[in-house]
Amino acid sequence: MRIIVAITVAIIGGGGLAYGRPALETRDTPKVPKIPLPPKPEKIVVKELSLPPVVKSDVVGACTRKINPRGTGCVPINTHLFSGNFLLDNIHVVASINFTGAPAAPNPASIYSGLNLIIIKSDGKTFPNGDSWKCITCGVSAANQIGRVPDMDYPQAFNDGRRVLAGNNIVDCGKEAIASPRCTPDKVHITPIRTNNRADGSGPGTAMRELRLSPDGVHLTFNTVGIFGGGLTQVARMGRLVFNSAPTTGTPLAQRYDLVNVVGLYNMTGIQPISVEGDEIFYNPEAISIGELRGFSGRGDEVSFVGFPAESSNIDVFAVHLTTGKIRRLTSHPEYADPVDISPDNNWHVVLDTRGSNRQMFMAGMRGIPPMVDIVATTVASSTRNNGIRRFFTPWLIDKYGDRGSYKGQQLSYAGDGSPGSINDPQWNSRADPKWSWDGTKIAYWEELTLSPACGGANPLPCPVSTAQGGRVQRLLVAYLVERKALNLPRVKPISDIVPWGTPYEVDSPYPVRPAPPPGIYTLKGKASGFAKVNITWTSAGTTVSSVGVKYTNFSDDGINTLRGTEMVTRAYQTPTLNLVDWYSNLTSTGTVTATKVTSPDGFHVSIDSWTNLFNANGTLVTTIDGVTYRQPANLT
Repeated sequence: MRIIVAITVAIIGGGGLAYGRPALETRDTPKVPKIPLPPKPEKIVVKELSLPPVVKSDVVGACTRKINPRGTGCVPINTHLFSGNFLLDNIHVVASINFTGAPAAPNPASIYSGLNLIIIKSDGKTFPNGDSWKCITCGVSAANQIGRVPDMDYPQAFNDGRRVLAGNNIVDCGKEAIASPRCTPDKVHITPIRTNNRADGSGPGTAMRELRLSPDGVHLTFNTVGIFGGGLTQVARMGRLVFNSAPTTGTPLAQRYDLVNVVGLYNMTGIQPISVEGDEIFYNPEAISIGELRGFSGRGDEVSFVGFPAESSNIDVFAVHLTTGKIRRLTSHPEYADPVDISPDNNWHVVLDTRGSNRQMFMAGMRGIPPMVDIVATTVASSTRNNGIRRFFTPWLIDKYGDRGSYKGQQLSYAGDGSPGSINDPQWNSRADPKWSWDGTKIAYWEELTLSPACGGANPLPCPVSTAQGGRVQRLLVAYLVERKALNLPRVKPISDIVPWGTPYEVDSPYPVRPAPPPGIYTLKGKASGFAKVNITWTSAGTTVSSVGVKYTNFSDDGINTLRGTEMVTRAYQTPTLNLVDWYSNLTSTGTVTATKVTSPDGFHVSIDSWTNLFNANGTLVTTIDGVTYRQPANLT
C-alpha cells in the first residue's frame, strides 16, 4: 500500500506550500494536444502613465498650487504605489497611492491625504479638470468607511465598472460607474470583507492576505498563514462574496461583504508531490501543490499559483482547473517566476520573472534534477530571488503552451535602450501584479527603482538617481499590444462554489496539518534508467523533515541526459521565517548538455528570512552549463 505524504511547508514569496489531490485519469481522458510552434515576436509599445506631482516634504500645506495648480493632491517621492487592472472600459487603470502635504481643512484640497484609490487614463486624454488621474476615495466620509481595512494593495476592478477590490475592502460608487463624473466622494463607500472562523460568528474573522478577484465578480481567493513544524506555512482558500447590509455578529458591525461557502484549495489526505511506497519514493507532478495563490484565469475556470518545484530549485507558476484538477505548468525557465496574470481568453499569460538576470542560475540552472532536496530547500530557492526590497523582475509575455525549446516568451519592454529611466532600465524592477485589460490589448504593470539598503551605504552597489518626475521612485507603465484586435468575449458566468478536489472550510477547525515523508532511505527510479538513493531525516523532536540527502547513479528520466553524484541539504528554523541551510552538492549531468552543480569543499551555508529576503552565505554554490559558470550573488546584493 502506498503511503501518501506531503512535504513540510517551505515559504514561497512569504507564503508556504500546500498539497492537494490530483484529477483522476480515465480511459476517456483526452490526449494532450500537439504543441504548436512558438509565436513570432510582436510589436509592443510601452508608455509611462502620469501620476500626481511629487512634493518633497510631508508637512501640512507643502503641496501648494505652485506644485499642483489644480489642487488635486501631491505624492511623496516614495508613493507606495500599487497598480492593478483596468476598469471595464479598458481605458482607466486602477491603483492605490499615498498622498501627502495636503493643506489643512477647510481647504478643499485637504482631502488629498493618505492612502487612496485612484484611476488613471491610459488613452492620453484627461478628465474635465485637466488631470489624467482622479482620486476615488479622497474625501469619503467616516460614515461611509466604517471598519475599513487600512491597506489598499492589489487593486482589482470588478466586471461591472462600479466596484474595485482594494486590499481587504471593496470600493463602490453606488449606482454610478467609478469613472463617471457623477462618482463623487459623497457616493463612495469603502466596505470591508470578512471571513467567519468561529461557530458563534464573533470576532474579526480570518486574517487574509493576497486577495484575488475572479472575473465572474462573485468569487474571491485569499491566502492565510500559520506555523507548522517550527516554520511558516500557508494555504489558499476561495469563497463567494455576499453583501451584508446589517450584520448581527462579528466585527465590524457595519455593512460589509461576507465571504461564504469557503473551500480550502488543498486536500491533505490526497496524493502529494512526494509519496512513498515501501522502500520507493515518487515525485507526482499531477499533485496539486498550491504554495501561494496568484489569481484566476481569464475565464475564471482555473487558479494560478506558485507551487512545489517540478525540477529542483526551479520555482515556477502553474494553473489548476477548479473542477477537474488538471494542472498546467505555465513557466519552466530556471529563473524565478511569481506574479502572473492570465489573459481574458486564457491563451496568454504575463509573468514577472527573473529570467535574463541570471539571479537564480547558480542554484536552478542545472536542469532535470528531481525535486528531492526541495523538501527542505524550497524556501531558500524562492527567497534568493530578491535583495530585500529590491526585485529583479521584468515582465514577460508567454503563450499558453509555455516555455519550450529556445522560446522563453517576449519581454514587454524589449524596445528600450537600457539607459537610465528607459523602459528596460535594469535599476527599475517590476512589482506585483501585472494585469491585462478586459479586451486583451493592454497590460498594466508598475516598477520601483532600486532603493537603500539594497544599494548605497554598507551595500557595495551604488544607488541610482531617479529620472522620474520629482525624483519619484515608482512608476506605472502600460504595454500596448498594438498588433492585436480587441477581444469580444462573453461575460464570465459565475463559477461553482464547489471545488471537487478541495476541502470545505469548517469554522473553529485547526490549521491544516501537512503530512511529510517519513524518515528512511528510499529508492527513486529513473524513468529511463538508473536510480537515486534518498535519505530523509527528521528533527530530534519529530516535528518536521530536517535534511534530505540524495545519491544519483546513472539516473535518467528522459533517456538522453544522465545525472550522477550527491547532494544533501539540511534546514533548521531559527524563527518561523528565518531558515538556516547547509548545502552540499557534487552533481554532474551529461547528454545534450554537460553541467555541474558543486559546492565548495566545506559546503554552502546560507541564512535567509522568507519575509525580508536578505541573502547571506558562507561558502559557494556554483553551476556550470556547457562551460558557462553561474555564481551566487554577493551577500546583501
